[in-house]
Amino acid sequence: MNVAADPRLHAIAKAHPRPLLFATISGAHLYGFPSPDSDFDLRGVHVLPLREVIGLRRGPETLERMADEQGLDLDLVTHDVGKFVRLMAKPNGYVLEQLLSPLVVVTTPFHTELCELGRRCVTRQHVRHYLGFAVSQWQLFAGEDPPRVKPLLYVYRVLLTGLHLLRTGELIADLTVLDAAARQPHVAELIARKRQGAEQGTLDAAELPFHRQQFERLLAELKAAPATSPLPVSLPNDVAEALHDFLVRVRLSADR
Repeated sequence: MNVAADPRLHAIAKAHPRPLLFATISGAHLYGFPSPDSDFDLRGVHVLPLREVIGLRRGPETLERMADEQGLDLDLVTHDVGKFVRLMAKPNGYVLEQLLSPLVVVTTPFHTELCELGRRCVTRQHVRHYLGFAVSQWQLFAGEDPPRVKPLLYVYRVLLTGLHLLRTGELIADLTVLDAAARQPHVAELIARKRQGAEQGTLDAAELPFHRQQFERLLAELKAAPATSPLPVSLPNDVAEALHDFLVRVRLSADR
């Protein structure tokens, strides 16, 4: 069964205290390497009514809940549509990955429209997001003793997502799909270990020099990618205007 079709996730989303524009699955399930004990990262956008946006008492821009609900180890985070759209206008690959996740639990016509806008938000500036994320994930991985498989997979996922995005304009967060094109056997082997093992599975110290070499190679490729990227240098003015118009329409529709 498609993990997004799990009725428990739909029940959790339905019980959300604010109307949802969308809810999708992120994390290891989206990235293609969930282990048997992986939690569920549910991400989405809620919509505050106008009175909680323009008045003195502001509604919550972010709602978070970590719990064991309906037999699921759940990490639920939603942002108000205004905050989410502002993040989209920045070179923030993380929110675009949530928006464009194919693992959809809740959708609306506004979600469909926002996905189209999200694809138009991609620019060469997104390289900063993926470079920074890759370096921080590598530092996390390299600083552990013993080193774990999960952070290393995040390193490869971020680097390959960023490279594919800068080269093609297409946002793919699933490492199994990315690796099918990149054809790196060591990545496939790590994915198999993560899927079959526990969330905290580890590597041998002897494996580290090889993965450090691969990290440095891919990082150098990502740094060089903007120079030949077909993407626009920055967010086009018409896209910024379209995001503004979208947000106004969503706000007005919330009070009808």
